[in-house]
Amino acid sequence: MARSRSIIIAGAGIGGLTAALTVARAGYRVVVLEQATRLEEAGAGIQLSPNATRILTDLGLAERLRPQAVAPEAIQIRAASGRPIQRMPLGETAERRYGAPYWVSHRADLQAVLVAAVGEMPDITLKLGTRAEDFALHQHGLTVQTRGNQALDEQGIALIGADGVWSSLRARMGDRTPPAFAHRTAWRAILPAAQVGEEFRSAVTGLWLGRDAHLVHYPVKAGTMVNIVAIIRDTWNEPGWSAPGRFGDLAPRFAGFAPEARALLALPDRWQKWALFDRAPSLPRRVGPVTLIGDAAHPMLPFLAQGGAMGIEDAAVLGQCLARGGDDIARAMRSYEQARRRRVARVQREARRNSWRYHLAGPLGFARNAVLGAMSGEKLLARYDWLYGWKP
Repeated sequence: MARSRSIIIAGAGIGGLTAALTVARAGYRVVVLEQATRLEEAGAGIQLSPNATRILTDLGLAERLRPQAVAPEAIQIRAASGRPIQRMPLGETAERRYGAPYWVSHRADLQAVLVAAVGEMPDITLKLGTRAEDFALHQHGLTVQTRGNQALDEQGIALIGADGVWSSLRARMGDRTPPAFAHRTAWRAILPAAQVGEEFRSAVTGLWLGRDAHLVHYPVKAGTMVNIVAIIRDTWNEPGWSAPGRFGDLAPRFAGFAPEARALLALPDRWQKWALFDRAPSLPRRVGPVTLIGDAAHPMLPFLAQGGAMGIEDAAVLGQCLARGGDDIARAMRSYEQARRRRVARVQREARRNSWRYHLAGPLGFARNAVLGAMSGEKLLARYDWLYGWKP
């Protein structure tokens, strides 16, 4: 039986929906406010490393997601020329090592699983078309001012901001500094697997490294589709997740890549692009029973494939802190923030370093390739034990 008072979550992305499940599990009623009138997860593919799938499994979601997910056998790293640099094993090797699988999935499939699980929980209410605009603290908790289809103010004992990198709630907490542009744009497309060559259909995550550009591809939707992400150094920095992209603008940035990589990039009829932003790993001033999770708290550059995973981790830790915190909700939230600080700062730092490493060329690129090529794939995987082996 849920406690009599509600915790409000602003945002129904991956982090917000996972938090709804973990907070309800901790014994609270939950109201999730989402400004979109229909849930359509931006983007196409998502990599779910063992630190994330371990939590999804604990929530009883793994068997629901498994039929659509793909467990890649390895990450195949190549130079822009196509020359293999290193092959880092995943598949059964990673699952034995970390006790949880490494999956790649379509974001919409993951979101559908989360929405279905939320819908089955009587103590969770999901309100679409409703944006959390502001909040005010008072003696008995807080009031969240809303706007939209169901624009009635919400009363609760706590507020969790899961409203993304451009979080309005972060600004309401006193931090109005904008996210920092990373001078990178990510282009994404998705193709039927039947349209691509065998090397791109196989259960492998491909990573191609070149001058000021890199390419990632992997199968999704049980292998029937292929997700493509091309990231380039760029000056275009408009906010948003789905601006249309012209292949004519992208193609010259991959002119030095192998013919098969260029041929893959030429296949999609439709590209979407988004500018990459992040911010320093610090939270705004502490505001009673209010906290942030996921990109609202610590936006991640995609060079470690941990943006979704960090939101899932946040949700797990926050749920645990609330379950242990008794009636002092603000103290439980401070415990969550303290528990996450060093972890997310390290992940952000490593993602930024990869942003630099992946785009090296000339002598520095040669040195990077030589170092990666000199170690075994198993040794390379072991370098991620701190990341993939984490448990809440």
